[in-house]
Amino acid sequence: MLVLAALPLVASALGEDFYVGLATRILIFALAATSLNLILGFGGMVSFGHAAFIGTGAYTVGILMQQGVMSAWVAWPAAVLVSALFALMVGAISLRTRGVYFIMITLAFAQMLYYLMVSVKAWGGEDGLTLPGRSTVGGGFDLASDTRFYYVVLALFVLAFLAIQRLLNARFGHVLQAVRENETRMGAIGFPVYRYQLVAFTLAGALAGLAGALLANQSSFVSPSLLQWNQSGLLLVMVILGGVGHLWGGFIGAVVFLLLEEILAAYTIHWQFGLGAVLLLVVLVAPQGLAGFLRRRKAA
Repeated sequence: MLVLAALPLVASALGEDFYVGLATRILIFALAATSLNLILGFGGMVSFGHAAFIGTGAYTVGILMQQGVMSAWVAWPAAVLVSALFALMVGAISLRTRGVYFIMITLAFAQMLYYLMVSVKAWGGEDGLTLPGRSTVGGGFDLASDTRFYYVVLALFVLAFLAIQRLLNARFGHVLQAVRENETRMGAIGFPVYRYQLVAFTLAGALAGLAGALLANQSSFVSPSLLQWNQSGLLLVMVILGGVGHLWGGFIGAVVFLLLEEILAAYTIHWQFGLGAVLLLVVLVAPQGLAGFLRRRKAA
């Protein structure tokens, strides 16, 4: 926390303000990856349409800005609520299936939303929406400053992370993890498995919607590409890289993935090849991800 809090000051002193924007992007994707890890790592639900909730949050902010609603106090909670409702609808249908059918239904919903956004010209179509600026919070606190926006994103990430930590250590989290281990047994002893999974899926969608709202504000642009299946794939890679089922897995995965992307892209346009090699190495050497590897090293 001290390192993250001091980062903008250090970057400004070194004349490297670019790293403030990079760190902001990492924190946003860490929030999105952590929300996916909630259902994937702790709930055993492999969703391949998680980017749909990020895109929903981003488009909610963009559409509201089109209508003149610039207040973050209105737009950001609206993005969370709309994404949560969409996740509730998707989860209510997809959670009635299992295995590859669940994966394909979540993917299908994401692709349907992608093609909807491409076809609606009023919301930019395939060209996307250019936002007039960042949301406003009032009180003389201007989010147009990258440093101030970074601290807002950091605060929201920490609050969301602590909330997930408390949730997983509460009765709800214990039941959710038990369902992941043996769904049939938990249902047999009287737990409403479907209800627990649906609540977790909805919460994950809400957090992803918040990440989408922040992502839209950072770039001042919303595009259907946020909804594409490859975005969901990137989030899965981040979680696998960091450690599926480890609380810090989403954060570590986002940090390593985006830093590697930035470093490798500076040397070659084929940076995906190098990143793929790193992912393969992690899977072979540390099957439980970097968080699991670090935990084993600490225990040793």
